Amino acid sequence: MFTVQYCNKQFKQNTQMAKPSKQNKQSSSDDFVPESAISGGASAYLKFEEKLTKFRCISKPIVGWLEWIDKVPTRTQIDDEPEGQDDDNKPKKFMAMVVIDRKDNEVKILEMTQQSVIKAIKALAANPDWGNPFTYDITVSKTGEGMKTKYAVSPSPKKPLSKDDLKAASAKPCNLDALYDGENPWDVDGGEVTEYHFK
Repeated sequence: MFTVQYCNKQFKQNTQMAKPSKQNKQSSSDDFVPESAISGGASAYLKFEEKLTKFRCISKPIVGWLEWIDKVPTRTQIDDEPEGQDDDNKPKKFMAMVVIDRKDNEVKILEMTQQSVIKAIKALAANPDWGNPFTYDITVSKTGEGMKTKYAVSPSPKKPLSKDDLKAASAKPCNLDALYDGENPWDVDGGEVTEYHFK
């Protein structure tokens, strides 16, 4: 019989084989979403493409700047704001974290630039009644199109991850910091990994 203890042991064995991720690239603040992030499927990535997107965060986020150059995404550290090469496509602040997509319960990377969503998650994490979103799911509702698109964020009642969730996470390590270097964050191969949080 598969147990949570076994899953956690297996996850530790997987992560012990790899070097810890560089902490200075991730949030060092006690806040789940650092202040610097706030402006004045089969896919390994999750996007807000549907009306409802439900997920569980299992990692702290990384933040930075996202700029598209010749249709290729380029990400830099939050303290390294790019000058911008296209006035019609200026760099945006982004936040990325590892999540479990509740549509298929697959482990994916959720990257967002929508400030309304980032601010809402930050507010939830700062609320003592909710705290860091490792113990509850989040649903992002999307309405409208184009410039009239609006997002609403709502938490689900707190609930422990299932055995299947823990097993899926332990089997799929990730290195979010690789996004800064334009590399595949899923290609860890014994290298640095992002720490996962299950409670």
